[in-house]
Formats: sequence, C-alpha cells, structure tokens
Amino acid sequence: MALGTEQNERIAVTVITGFLGSGKTTLLNALLAHEDMHNTAVLINEFGEIGLDHLLVQEISEDVMLLNSGCICCSVRGDLINGLRDLFVRRVRGEVAAFNRVVIETTGLADPAPILHTLMTDPLLTNKFRLDSVVSTVDGVYGNGQLDDHVESVKQAAVADRILITKADLATEETLLTLEERLHKLNPAAPLYRVHMGQVEPEKLFNAGLYNPLTKSMDVQKWLREEAYADSATSHNHAHDDDHHHDHSNDEHEHRHGHHHDVNRHDDHIASFCLTFDEPLHWDAFVTWAEIFTQMRGENLLRIKGILNLVGEDCPVAIHAVQHIFHPPATLPAWPNDDHRSKLIFITRDLGPEVIRESLLQLNAAIDETSGADAHHQA
Repeated sequence: MALGTEQNERIAVTVITGFLGSGKTTLLNALLAHEDMHNTAVLINEFGEIGLDHLLVQEISEDVMLLNSGCICCSVRGDLINGLRDLFVRRVRGEVAAFNRVVIETTGLADPAPILHTLMTDPLLTNKFRLDSVVSTVDGVYGNGQLDDHVESVKQAAVADRILITKADLATEETLLTLEERLHKLNPAAPLYRVHMGQVEPEKLFNAGLYNPLTKSMDVQKWLREEAYADSATSHNHAHDDDHHHDHSNDEHEHRHGHHHDVNRHDDHIASFCLTFDEPLHWDAFVTWAEIFTQMRGENLLRIKGILNLVGEDCPVAIHAVQHIFHPPATLPAWPNDDHRSKLIFITRDLGPEVIRESLLQLNAAIDETSGADAHHQA
C-alpha cells in the first residue's frame, strides 16, 4: 500500500445486499419510482427479478433499458468489472443518458465482500467510480433465524453502512426489538430503519462514504461514527456468553415459525470495536501489520476503517478495508478537529481487540527502536 490522494468527483456506487427474500427487489422498485433517483444506473442480475414494466420507456440494446424516471437499468451478464466498464463506455459515447450514481443489487446468497473488493481494487473502476454506501436489507420476521443459521446474512449486515429492517408491519414488536439489538451489536455505526414495502427516502441510504458530495469535502466524523463504538468493546467484545441475552418472549414467536434458537448463532462470533492510539504510528508499522493480518486472519477481519496520525505527516490518512483487501489510502487535507489521535474501527469474527492493539503497538515500537538506534549511530 502507498499513500494516495482520493479522487472525489467520481461516480458514486451503492451496493444493495441482503438475504433471500429480505426485500431487495421491493426496495429497488420503490427507489426507482422516487423522483430523487433520476440520473441513476442500476445493475441487476436479471430483468425478470424486478418489476420494471410500468417504468420502461424503451429498450436501448439487449441488456440496457432506459426508464422514464431517467434511470438506466442494465442486466449484468458478465462479471461486475465488465458490466461497469461497459456502462461507463456507453456513457462516454452518449449511448446512454449521463448518470451520477450506480446501484448494484446482489443475489440473496451472495457474500458482498468480492463485489466490494472489485470496486476497491480494479484500476479502471477505482478511477471512475467510488464506493459510497452498502445497504443491507434484513427480514423483520425471519431475520433473527437467518442471523442464527446463515453466515452470509451476518456478513451482509456486518459490512453495511445502512441497515433496513423490512416487513416490519408483519413482525411483532418484541421480534423487531430483539433483531434491532442484535444488529446494533453486530454493526454499531450503521443506522437502522424499519421500512414497509421498500419505502425509504433515498437520502437516508446514500452519501455514507468519506467524501460528502453535498459539501464537497471529507466528512470524517460522519464516515467513522466512532461514538457508536463507545461501549461496544464491553457490550459485545467476542461475546460468546451473550447467547441468552435476547428477549425470551420471542422464543414462542420463533417456535411458531418453525425456528428454534441456536446457542451457537453466527453473530455471537462477531466483535465491533474502536481502537485509539495516543502516539503517532509509523506508516511502515501499519503496512506490515496489515500485510500480516490480512494474510493470516483476513477472513476474520470483516471490515476496517480509520484515520491515522502518522509519524512525519501533518495531515491524517484515511484507510478502509474489507477482509483481506485494502482500499488505496487517502491523505486528507486537514484534521477534522483538535483530536489528532489515530482511530481504527473494526468488525471482526473470532478476533478480539487486544491481539490487534498489541501486535500493532509492538511493530510500531520496533520501528521506534530501529529509528532511535540509527539516529544514535549517525550521531
């Protein structure tokens, strides 16, 4: 990894993920009907999965349709890279209307990480597009059971910037409160919204990235939301004994729907925490730590983002990773406030904060000693 500069005037990309039957298509239909969604391109797997007939104006080509809302809808028949590259080329040639946002809908069983990796690492895509937000839909009725039984459901919620609890009108209040508590422990910084038939204001789902297009500036505090992790290290740090902290009034509801609570539920293996470092860190120490941990424990690092105070650097550096893939770091123009400490936010699986903190501090201290020895030798 090398220090880089964020290119901010790129096309924003939102990824909509969520387990089977959780309402992704319903959400997308509702969003496309919203007046604020004009100049948006949508990539889906098959047109048949989304009810676009009432929106269709004309078919531009075999795999591109123009909607009367001003949106472009594309069926992704190859990989994501080819789909986005082709879409951008058509935009440049004027074959499709100009768009300033892309929405990608994943399949219900998809691990969202490979899609995010693609958006973070492909040279052409990172030059033309920027990952703005990940939106995860969670079934209000069956979400508790899906978090218990399906690791994909946990990962979809863990990497999200926004979480929508769907079918809220069909679930009991006890079920919804239990689900909201679990999701908040899983991903403290992601706002939770209860939605009915996909109805939600688009502005609540977008502009979750480091760059705020409204102010044309870096919004570090909104991006990190480290205050949400203030008590997460104690309330949900590797919390394998949280199994019985859910609302037992929900057991009868789960039994009626054919689901029995599993004491080994997947989200109890997830920890969410913020690590703060008072002293500046060496960039080489952080890079070495990142390389070691992503190679050895990458599958356990679901998401990392943070702001670093580096030795020899006046401005902070923002970092962002999903599992073993790091986004190119961004040197910010200035610190957002008088707090110049390094802050790293983690969502991990079977990996607690102490091993991460100690390993990074040890590498940093080793470089301190080497630097001090070199300075003494030169003197």
